[in-house]
Amino acid sequence: MNDTMVTLVGNAATAVEHRETTAGVPVARFRMAATSRRWDRARECWTDGETSFYTVRSWRALADNVAASVAVGEPLVVQGRLRLREGEQPPEKGGQRWFAAEIDATAIGHDLSRGTAAFRRVVRVRQESVPSQRPVDGPEFKEVEPAMKSPVNGRADPPPKSSERTGNSPQKAPVA
Repeated sequence: MNDTMVTLVGNAATAVEHRETTAGVPVARFRMAATSRRWDRARECWTDGETSFYTVRSWRALADNVAASVAVGEPLVVQGRLRLREGEQPPEKGGQRWFAAEIDATAIGHDLSRGTAAFRRVVRVRQESVPSQRPVDGPEFKEVEPAMKSPVNGRADPPPKSSERTGNSPQKAPVA
């Protein structure tokens, strides 16, 4: 196979558009902005280069997870197949030629060099129905909270209670 695989580092430039094809396959699409940076020796500071924009498409489970996880402005790392398209506008719109770079994503994640993220595994629930009877917002799923490993003994401990996660511990009655 002679696909051109690329890895892009940048930011989500548009909101994720999530839909299903007529065959019932989930697809998500968004635009990504990638700006190169370089060290300017003369000014002794980092400077931004030109910004390139890419259309990123994802399919099936990746599309559902992207729609639930990615928002405008978030830093991302995208890996996938590069597709270059070209065309021409109709004469009434000026007849200009256009070029577009698209990525068929195989993996998308947040750029952890610029922030933190919390991973939540998703277990998909299969529905035995006709595709036209599926919910409009995609397949049903439930999040599974992973067991946390103790820093002391390395064993899996049960997930923290909701009050422990938020830091709002229940009030204890004073001891007399």
